[in-house]
Parts: sequence; C-alpha cells; structure tokens
Amino acid sequence: MAEPVGKQELRERVWRAMEIHGAARFPGAKGRIPNFPGAERAALQLQTLPEWKRARVVKINPDAPQLPVRRMALREGKLVYVAVPRLRAERPFLELDPTRLGARGPKAATIKGAAVHGRPVGLDDMRPIDLIVCGSVVVNGRGARLGKGGGYSDLEYGMLRARGLVTDRTPVVTTVHSLQIVPQELPRLPHDITLDWIVTPDGPLRCARGLPRPRGIYWDYLDDAAIAATPVLSELRGARDAR
Repeated sequence: MAEPVGKQELRERVWRAMEIHGAARFPGAKGRIPNFPGAERAALQLQTLPEWKRARVVKINPDAPQLPVRRMALREGKLVYVAVPRLRAERPFLELDPTRLGARGPKAATIKGAAVHGRPVGLDDMRPIDLIVCGSVVVNGRGARLGKGGGYSDLEYGMLRARGLVTDRTPVVTTVHSLQIVPQELPRLPHDITLDWIVTPDGPLRCARGLPRPRGIYWDYLDDAAIAATPVLSELRGARDAR
C-alpha cells in the first residue's frame, strides 16, 4: 500500500528522539514498533480503563512493547487473538485461550510462544472482539496513528470489520512512550485505523473522536502482489468476485 508523503519522515523523527533520550529498549527503535521503558506501567494504566475491564475478547498486536498487555490479558482470563506475522498463513490469527493454556500463559504471550502454543484460527473461527490494542510509532491527540509502515494493523482491522467481528464502536487503544505523541496532524488514508485511547506509563489520554474508521477492506489500495502473498486476502477477494 502506497503511503502519503511525510509518514516516514515523522517515524524517523520519533525513532531518533527515542534513541537520543534513551527511551528505546534493545535492539533500538528504528524500523520497529519501539519497545520503551515503562511498557509494564503503561499496561497497568490500560488496566484502569472501563473498556479494558469490560472486554472479554481482545485482539493485541504481537510486538514487544505490548507483551505486558498480552500477559495481563491472559492473567485476567481474557481470550486473546494475535495476528500471524504479515498474515502469511491460511489461518491468519492465533487464539490464546487462558483456560486451555493454563500455566503456559506467560510463555504463550511472547511472539515465539504464541506460535508454539496458540491455536491457528481463520476469520470464521473467531469470536466478536471487544477491544483492540495496537502498537504504534507515532500518534496524536485526535486519534491518528502511524505504525511501522507495513499497514498490517489497518489490514487486520479491515478484515475483521468486513466480517462483522468489530464495529465502529469497538474501542481501539495503543500503549506508547510520551515521546511518541506529536502535536501535528498525521497524513491519513481511508484504511487507516484511529484510536480511542493513548496510554503512556503516566496515564491514559482520551482521543478527540471525529476521524472516520475503515468500514472494511479497501481493495483499491492493495496491489496484486500483496494480495497473492496473503492467503486470506486471496480468499476474500475470490469470494467478493464470485458474488
């Protein structure tokens, strides 16, 4: 998916600031959803939100800064869905069920552990999602965000929305370091997801709603190579074309 001009420059600026201020854990910020000191405290701040307390089924990104969130969710008995990296599997999500995992829960919350202990599921096997936790590189107070550039969080949301597993009212939150919050507008495309809450180690920030949310998959922004490399997209496009 092609990006508007300026997104990468904003990412580079935040990655550089985090490196300069020592706010990026090993192996550094650049090119990734940056892990940051205080990620564990940010998870505890997230735990105070009513949306978190109500949620029984959550989708959480597999990146390192959200590991404390995944462990917290499993510890609280929530069903967790984690996407397979780059959605490169026939069943593109891993289901982490704390009742099935038992004592393996903390290990299953890691990226490698989820691949070993998670149950691969397709969209038809998934339960409706009560809350989405996504990783971010850059965010602002209006709820706009930038990921690391692959577009997979947006694509996952689009697929889930197309199948009715999330709605416009499904809360979307992120946990970040305060250096990742910027005051300026962020370039956006129709498929970009928006946030309800930004949670830092110092507390949650309610985003000003008003930005539209994707209503499904925006096929015009996907090229044939991307679709061919993603089995679930090939399947969904085939079903669409057959109608």
